[in-house]
Amino acid sequence: MSVIEAIVRIFAPHNCIGCGVEEDVLLCTGCVESLPTVPSRCYRCQVVTDSYLVCGRCQDVTPLRRVAVSTPYDSLARELVHHMKYERAQAGATEMARLMAKLMNGLPTDVVLVPVPTASSRVRARGYDHTSLLTRHIAASTGISRSKLLARIGQAHQMGARRADRLRQLGGAFRPVHLKELRGKHIVLIDDVLTTGATLETAARILKQYGARQVDAAVFAQA
Repeated sequence: MSVIEAIVRIFAPHNCIGCGVEEDVLLCTGCVESLPTVPSRCYRCQVVTDSYLVCGRCQDVTPLRRVAVSTPYDSLARELVHHMKYERAQAGATEMARLMAKLMNGLPTDVVLVPVPTASSRVRARGYDHTSLLTRHIAASTGISRSKLLARIGQAHQMGARRADRLRQLGGAFRPVHLKELRGKHIVLIDDVLTTGATLETAARILKQYGARQVDAAVFAQA
């Protein structure tokens, strides 16, 4: 949390965006628990699978092995993401991470959480990298290690609606860092919203290309 946000919260505590109760959180426990869950399924074609695994048909077209999702991207989830990303309400990451931490159950102990890096222009505008913030909260609550193994190249914001548009915009958007830490690792990418999957797939391909053993992902919401 930034110093500015901490000061603001002292004099003007957050009200829950769901029920309006003043609890110094963006989404109270009751409203967090009211968010619908996403059943275990393939993130690309929506066919039911175990443990959010990519289905056999889609395995040939994605480097990701599984993509776990907390909730659909609508109503309260959409508003929570908006507050965190566009109104500098870093407290929203706490509620999002609380749900995402549940997606980590059953993961092996050698997993590394890796945030999908945000364009530097967005980080400067917000004053923080929201995916790094999410990853830090998840790691703190689960005890899973985290590392920034990807860096962003350029300022692509993935504004196109279709997968092809987003892939074209991303191009060479990522580069690996800390290669010794990367090789042979089981990585779980962390992001806030899954739309077409192009961002996660691009990041996963880079990680696999440079030696990651397996790449999964966990996201707060899927559009």
